[in-house]
Amino acid sequence: MAHVDAGKTSLTERLLHAAGVIDEVGSVDEGNTQTDSLALERQRGITIKSAVVSFAIGGTTVNLIDTPGHPDFIAEVERVLSVLDGAVLVVSAVEGVQAQTRVLMRTLRRLGLPTLIFVNKIDRRGARYDGVLREITDRLSPGAVAMGEATGLGTPGAAFTPFDGQAAFATSLVDVLAAQEDALLAAYVHDEGSLTYPRLRAELAAQTGRALAHPVFFGSAITGAGVEALMAGIEELLPAAQDDPEGPVSGTVFKVERGPAGEKVAYARMFGGTLRTRDRLSFGPGRAGKVTAISVFDGGTSVRRQEVTAGRIARLWGLADVRIGDTIGHPDRGLEPHFAPPTLETVVVPGRPADRGALHLALTQLAEQDPLIDLRQDDLRQEVSVSLYGEVQKEVIQATLATDFGLDVTFRETTTICVERPSGTGAAVEVISVAPNPFLATVGLRVEPGPIGSGVRFRLEVELGSLPYAFMRTIEETVHETLKQGLHGWEVLDCVVTLTHSGYYARQSHAHGSFDKSMSSTAGDFRNLVPLVLMTALRRAGTTVYEPLHRFRLELPPDTLGPVLPVLAGLGAIPRTRLESVVEGEIPAARVHGLERRLPGLTRGEGVLECGFDRYEPVRGPIPERPRTDHNPLDRKEYLLHVVRRV
Repeated sequence: MAHVDAGKTSLTERLLHAAGVIDEVGSVDEGNTQTDSLALERQRGITIKSAVVSFAIGGTTVNLIDTPGHPDFIAEVERVLSVLDGAVLVVSAVEGVQAQTRVLMRTLRRLGLPTLIFVNKIDRRGARYDGVLREITDRLSPGAVAMGEATGLGTPGAAFTPFDGQAAFATSLVDVLAAQEDALLAAYVHDEGSLTYPRLRAELAAQTGRALAHPVFFGSAITGAGVEALMAGIEELLPAAQDDPEGPVSGTVFKVERGPAGEKVAYARMFGGTLRTRDRLSFGPGRAGKVTAISVFDGGTSVRRQEVTAGRIARLWGLADVRIGDTIGHPDRGLEPHFAPPTLETVVVPGRPADRGALHLALTQLAEQDPLIDLRQDDLRQEVSVSLYGEVQKEVIQATLATDFGLDVTFRETTTICVERPSGTGAAVEVISVAPNPFLATVGLRVEPGPIGSGVRFRLEVELGSLPYAFMRTIEETVHETLKQGLHGWEVLDCVVTLTHSGYYARQSHAHGSFDKSMSSTAGDFRNLVPLVLMTALRRAGTTVYEPLHRFRLELPPDTLGPVLPVLAGLGAIPRTRLESVVEGEIPAARVHGLERRLPGLTRGEGVLECGFDRYEPVRGPIPERPRTDHNPLDRKEYLLHVVRRV
């Protein structure tokens, strides 16, 4: 993992070469690397999709996942976090710790993932050793431990020499390790002779495994300097997975792609058991399928096999309904959200109106591979919106649609995704056979605010057996579906919806035994009535619209602070701390792109902006409205005309 252009893919190539998997190191610039297989990746020189390779270091099998570095593709990184045993965070010796580096390291530390740091590009002009080490200690981890010395910085002959038992290295190890281990500190204070170098080395491996210490290696992926030391560190310091091939089948799907014939191919990390072709698998909630083919990553490529055992990564065919994040077999661990959701969206417009159907199908397939694209279909206007992290992602979607699906598309202006939260409590009820309710159902709902971050919770105040289970389930599903669009068109979050009244007519039949719909309640009655009741209750409760707020850290030359501060104020940013060359604060997500555009001119190209989602804040000024994509239950007449063809 790394900030974009730190050299992850080049390091992957060098590791494969050092492990004897490939004879020649590929080049990102020349577009011939193992892991950047997409034409767009080769053309742009950046990683867009995570890719898997496998190789051996001594007796240890290493499954390596090369992830994108550009923040617009952070969703790709998120999906692999839950299947990792450890990570290598790559830092440039020239640029040092960058914005995305800090985002990644914060997440790795929060998850407790063992992490080695590799400072790349020591052969580049401007490469630093002491300065980068200070940045790593100050900005990434106080438990950083330099594992060797870099010489010849900035020259093709730059080299890395590992420390091995030197007194100065032992002292620095004690300083870092004793801060986390009381027994080690006591031994150092009372009996320094007991702290032998092998004991310190073993304690370093133990603390690295607990994500307390972070060994730092220097080197160059281009020349190979320091790569052998890094490989030795991977084998010694990153803990090997304790997976059980004899146990029940267990795994997690972290990537889905389409094969040449359009079939789904699932990438799964196996945590337990042995999976064979023709085995029937359960995955996700209530879905199952038969595995028709397996390929296992081995020796830099994937090889067809009849089975895959725990500890390996495999590609699986035959699971037509599989989705990213599904757990396979016995649940072990699934994918959890670690980064903020996308805060931008745009409408995708086909070049030809006749391509609307093909565009929707293509975007649906892309959303399977990237769930955070989050399609929003507007049937009334025949439009499709997609969620985005940034403008580069928009370019990639456009190029992918053109290359893979032959579709020429443009985009409307990018807008910010807001959310709504209830302002108070509201309730509504409609009773069966009582005007103006045209449906054979009684539904009463109360809406009230819930804790921040709780999502939508559905509760019952009616007896569990008062309705057939199918009707109860329909009500709950329709509540969640309806709240995707609130009073102003934005998704409603952090609320509690309580079912307060319910009623139905039992199934009735004519004398000859046929079903009489005119006298019997169906799930459709509840599905159609719930939006009317829920939106009436929501209107009585009222909602507040919230916009995403980003925290920012801006490093800039001290003499440019004067011109920058008024621009920040004009963009709605609120500086919280201000030093001579650093400004930290908050800025509305909608204004971040404008700041990025103006920053180079204001700071002579020397300004460095680090931004990330922080929280939602109530919108100041005019409330933004989002066009509705449903039949608008806020307008009873319009809704009933569409649903029952009458008022």
